[in-house]
Amino acid sequence: MTRISVVAAIIRKEHRVLLGRRPDHKRHGGLWEFPGGKVDEGETEAEAVTRELVEEFGVETVSVGKVVYECRDPGSPFLVRFLDVVIRGRPEPTEHTEMNWFEPDSLVTVRLAPCDASFVADYLLRVPD
Repeated sequence: MTRISVVAAIIRKEHRVLLGRRPDHKRHGGLWEFPGGKVDEGETEAEAVTRELVEEFGVETVSVGKVVYECRDPGSPFLVRFLDVVIRGRPEPTEHTEMNWFEPDSLVTVRLAPCDASFVADYLLRVPD
């Protein structure tokens, strides 16, 4: 199976993180995820996350940190890589059915996409913010 790189933005605001709910007709529909998407051919991860955040939330990317966690999406060619991102602007969901700022501890009760759930359990809840 060919690997397809996907970026996921960890956007923080006052100890909360931004997530969007995936549309029902997409893979993992109805589940919550950290925003992002596929890295297009010839794009860097920073370019991809910047493009995706404009498309999905209409915000400007101020900075993109290094990859802090990665996960293979079960049963697919997707390798999801999580990066810390700082944004400017007020996010408005254009592709997600809704968005919310979550306290990290509350995410254990939220229906997350598989890699997002792994990221929360293996990294976000273990590393001080």
